[in-house]
Amino acid sequence: MSMPFYVAPEQVMKDRADYARKGIARGRSLVAAVYDNGILICAENPSSTLRKVSEIYDRIGFAGVGKYNEFDQLRIAGVRAADLKGFAYSREDVDARSLANNYAQILGQVFTHEMKPMEVEILVAEVGKSPAHDQLFHILYDGTVMDEEKFTVLGGEAEIIASRLEGLWTETLDLRGALAAAVGALSGPDRSLAATDLEVAVLERTAERRAFRRIERNVLPDLLP
Repeated sequence: MSMPFYVAPEQVMKDRADYARKGIARGRSLVAAVYDNGILICAENPSSTLRKVSEIYDRIGFAGVGKYNEFDQLRIAGVRAADLKGFAYSREDVDARSLANNYAQILGQVFTHEMKPMEVEILVAEVGKSPAHDQLFHILYDGTVMDEEKFTVLGGEAEIIASRLEGLWTETLDLRGALAAAVGALSGPDRSLAATDLEVAVLERTAERRAFRRIERNVLPDLLP
């Protein structure tokens, strides 16, 4: 009787993590940043139909990078979970923290038990009545949840873009300034991004109910520097 082939669990987890990271790094990046009147989500996305950024619930937005069909499945699951909770209890009970925990459990389960991990990173953002109450949850392919405060970067060369954004972002930025900082961080010194290369949406702090608003590409040139 032949012995079964053995691979150390540590090596299996490392191989899965490397596989997921390589898949995510091949995609284009996304930036979310708090500004004076809400939260800006800016993604490098030349497609006008395949959306990386979308609405989950009244004051909650979703964004994903990596493999489109995988993070879109997560988006749909989040919309259904939020609708069900809001219907069963109340709309105020739906919050970004519980959605982020649900996503973390799904991604962690897939990463641990499935042959192939999901090649995605996702963002769940909720705008509050003041900047102190804004929430940005960055969830990795293995279910790790990071609670960000000022801004976060997903996908691509995330560390390099985050270091650029650190030097551009300030607490007093308005929408135009936040967009300029996000685009500057995404493009870097060696290239430029036009309105047709971007997908932009905001969660507006002053909105009475539905805070998510997509900024269409025909409006972007007036906001870009």
